[in-house]
Amino acid sequence: MAGLVTPSPSFWAGKSVAVTGHTGFKGSWLALWLHGLGARIHGISLPPPTNPSLYEVARVSELLTSDSRVDLTDLKATHAALEKARPEIVFHLAAQSLVRESYRDPIGTLATNFMGTAHLLECIRSVGTIRCAVIATTDKVYENREWAYAYREVDRLGGRDPYSASKAAAELLATCYRESYLSVGETPVSLATARAGNVIGGGDWAQDRLVPDCLKAFANGEAVRLRFPNAVRPWQHVLEPLSGYLLLAERLMEPDGPRFASAWNFGPEVSDCARVGDVALGISRLWGQGARVELDGHLANPHEAGLLRLDNTRAQLDLKWRPRWSLQEALLSTVRWHQAWLDGQDMRARSREDIEIFQKAVPD
Repeated sequence: MAGLVTPSPSFWAGKSVAVTGHTGFKGSWLALWLHGLGARIHGISLPPPTNPSLYEVARVSELLTSDSRVDLTDLKATHAALEKARPEIVFHLAAQSLVRESYRDPIGTLATNFMGTAHLLECIRSVGTIRCAVIATTDKVYENREWAYAYREVDRLGGRDPYSASKAAAELLATCYRESYLSVGETPVSLATARAGNVIGGGDWAQDRLVPDCLKAFANGEAVRLRFPNAVRPWQHVLEPLSGYLLLAERLMEPDGPRFASAWNFGPEVSDCARVGDVALGISRLWGQGARVELDGHLANPHEAGLLRLDNTRAQLDLKWRPRWSLQEALLSTVRWHQAWLDGQDMRARSREDIEIFQKAVPD
């Protein structure tokens, strides 16, 4: 595609970058990519949320300039970690990211996703080295009306479940801090939020997520049971939104960076918005013999959105970003990564290979 751009090694080389949630699935992939680009990475996070984890199997800790184990609900500890790191750029990925867990623990979800973000933003405005920040939220920040229309950045925020509400609140909080504090003064900070779809990829072992549940079941010779097989989601490989985050940070650091300081959608093409059941069947075919998919008719499953799509037009036009892998390519990469792990391969090398292949991909 003419004009399509990739993250620039010349920009990132030597940059001091803080990543919250660097021990998680998305944060570990971002750390691997940033290290390959030459950045100095400061991790700020709780311990890995799963065992196994991408953080451990890819030995991400060996790539870090500093590694602070901090709960963002602790304001003093968060401030101390940022003061120690003194980064130029901040990526905020730390979150409680599971809808079903948010039903089980709404207060904990709000504490992490809202107050944790509030604490980070308060620290960002007092650490003088920071020039830009990207706050990762979710496609679920929108008031979901179950319509075929893809949501744009200007559409109304909402949140029926505690997770969605906590992330929509974080969006409002980011706007508040940007307008009230970070865009004023002698050293303004360009702050943006980034809304992604349902990310998949190798190294995700979270519970209550479709692809990890499928891969775990198939590896154990068991059937995977689907709660909402007809729900439509914007599926994308984890490298898709991460490439958007990196490009967005590059733009935020430019002299006209403040014009990029707003909300951005990094969703897949409409053709890659697919039903849960179809994705599960696709994974089963790629896995091969013994993979089985069954439906769970239990009526006690908590509510989740039935139809959800993101409009990525603005990112395509203004950032020259576009999804590189189709859903089929994303599923194939994910299954092959997991099978490589089961075979005992070097998963840092394998992950870096995936990043290289992704960067060279050209969308249809």
